Amino acid sequence: MRVLERIAHVILSESQAIASVQLTPVYERAVDALAACEGKVVTMGMGKAGLIAQKMAATLCATGTPAVFLHPGEAAHGDLGVLTSRDVLIAYSTSGKTAEVLEAIASARRLGVATIIGITSHPDAPLRELVDLVLDMGVVEEPCPLGLTPSASSAVMLAISDAIAVAVAEVIGFSRAEFAVRHRGGYLGAQVRLVANG
Repeated sequence: MRVLERIAHVILSESQAIASVQLTPVYERAVDALAACEGKVVTMGMGKAGLIAQKMAATLCATGTPAVFLHPGEAAHGDLGVLTSRDVLIAYSTSGKTAEVLEAIASARRLGVATIIGITSHPDAPLRELVDLVLDMGVVEEPCPLGLTPSASSAVMLAISDAIAVAVAEVIGFSRAEFAVRHRGGYLGAQVRLVANG
């Protein structure tokens, strides 16, 4: 496959994977749980899924919902202390079989975390049995020549995360003024200040 053909194939594959996500009432329940969270949202994942989880935490913080990222590998070494019974945990794992993530979910359950949401793809993922709500990515095929490099799966995870975060912001009534307080720097901060100053 030529370079431009491969690039086009990856972009098309990612867009099709996102468009194929089946939205069910569980997505609305997840938004409700996040909007009603009395503590903070804790996101976690390993590898590329972990990077998406970090971005989700950042987006939630910027849109009015306190959130932090918990590295599953560090969770068993004391970082579980970030969790409280008032929190909502979002666990990211395409396979739903990542040992560190599964162990951290089990520990979070023992700590009495209010709600645990899982984002996964594989139908046989053990993660599905450990969480309260499953946001199903659908079966995703990676478009790289090896069929292994996370790209389409990462795109789907990111799209689901962004959609959920934006929906939560709308449900809680997050305003432009509140955005301005949280985002003082950079281009976005300048745009918000410009509008605020009329």
